[in-house]
Amino acid sequence: MKVRAQIRLQSQTLLPFGASALAPTFTSNKARHAAYNLNPFGKEGQGHGLRIGSYIMTNNNVKEPLLSGSLNETQKAKRLLNKRRLHRSRSAPNTDLVPSETQCKETTHPKTSIFQNLHPNYKRVAIYLAVYLGVGALIFFLVRDQIKGTKTDGILDALYFTIVTMTTVGYGDLVPDSHLTKLLACAFVFSGMALIGLTVSKAADYLVEKQELLLVKAMHVHQKVDSTGILRELETNKTRYKLFVVFFLLLVLFTAGTIFLVTVEKLDVIDAFYCVCSTITTLGYGDKSFSTQAGRIFAVFWILTGTITLAQFFLYIAELNTEIRQKELVKWVLTRKVTNLDLEAADLDEDGTVGAAEFVIYKLKEMGKISQEDISLVMQEFEQLDVDDSGTLSPSDITLAHST
Repeated sequence: MKVRAQIRLQSQTLLPFGASALAPTFTSNKARHAAYNLNPFGKEGQGHGLRIGSYIMTNNNVKEPLLSGSLNETQKAKRLLNKRRLHRSRSAPNTDLVPSETQCKETTHPKTSIFQNLHPNYKRVAIYLAVYLGVGALIFFLVRDQIKGTKTDGILDALYFTIVTMTTVGYGDLVPDSHLTKLLACAFVFSGMALIGLTVSKAADYLVEKQELLLVKAMHVHQKVDSTGILRELETNKTRYKLFVVFFLLLVLFTAGTIFLVTVEKLDVIDAFYCVCSTITTLGYGDKSFSTQAGRIFAVFWILTGTITLAQFFLYIAELNTEIRQKELVKWVLTRKVTNLDLEAADLDEDGTVGAAEFVIYKLKEMGKISQEDISLVMQEFEQLDVDDSGTLSPSDITLAHST
């Protein structure tokens, strides 16, 4: 009795400072939380706190709260919210039937090597180019006696002649001198043009894209722009930055070619610049060309890079003009006023009203971003997945569609 009286007196003194004043007298963390949840502030709560505190002090073996079923309103609300989150639709299939995310990744995304993810186009272009140049150099080396002109080394001249033929530069310093070599030159010039048009340009794309991020960072070097902002800027003006990069590469190639022709081929500045222009544009008059062994080694790499870069430059100019016109069309579509005729055209299901999805589809069609054929293909896929013909897709529809 004396112990309980002392505890009551002590609790009456400590309790007004809050429930945490009772915490040092508890032998269990759960008991502390139970006492805290009983709202110890006020007279009514103070009485509960005294009785619980005195009981625990006289029973040191108690490890659980006396009123474990009592929950405050916050805990009840959290449990109710969790129940709502876990509520399943009646039409949802058994979770055992739905493939897990891990299974989907394993079945739909086969593992690929790291190198394929980094630069698949570059590897393919390198293989095609190596095969073409290797076969061409071998063939023209075997028929080197049937090619006339200024010669330096057998293998080097054959590779140089293959490059000049492939890029349609055609200097004229080495020319076919028999029916066989003329037919071979015709075959290699067409196959070389196809190789450049279909594959080699992808290598230039790859090299340009690697420099785009560096260009954007350099333009914002004095601004605090995070990686997300840089990527957004790069995506918005992607073609423009590609054009800047290719233009810079062209300047480097023009400068390097001119300096090399002046220092190695001993041409004056005007003739060197004239030879560079006639080579990169594939004009190839032939009065000025690479005649030394060192010059032809340089030309093997420089001619191929220069002609491809110039082609990419004009391609990006055309692409930028198309992109500008497309943006102007989008701006006009988004700023013009919507009329009743627009609503009638956008009403796909002909119910007299236009929903958000119908309006978005109509605007995208008007901008030229999608066509009616695209919509028809998507609707065909939707109808194939909608197994129960309900007009909506559910997990059960996906499961049944994949099982059939």
